[in-house]
Amino acid sequence: MNMSSFNLKTIELKSFIPAKDFQTSLAFYTALGFEILWQEEQLCLFALGQTKFFLQNLYTKEWAENTMLHLHVENADAWHSHIKELNLHHTFTFTLTDPEDRAWKMRDFVLIDPSGVLWRIAHNI
Repeated sequence: MNMSSFNLKTIELKSFIPAKDFQTSLAFYTALGFEILWQEEQLCLFALGQTKFFLQNLYTKEWAENTMLHLHVENADAWHSHIKELNLHHTFTFTLTDPEDRAWKMRDFVLIDPSGVLWRIAHNI
């Protein structure tokens, strides 16, 4: 069957992020600057610019600690500075590494959220 006869155009891809403590994760992502577009008791849709993801009130340690997201931004250093200036370590338990130039021609840093989800925040170099 010829695949060109189907409309396979994609619109977007959104990930479901687990939350160990839903209220803590809501507060964490809001503090980072994400906007809540929609929320119910067990699920929330966050957005920042063209980036969207679902935060789910569901947690499995193995799932959370094996989830990795790549957020491609215009300036990873600006993002890193923004996160550091928020002083979130006083409120949340999370990991933030320093930005590094990578062999794959990106500059990135790692942010691990309070549930253990790893984000690589990067820009092209």
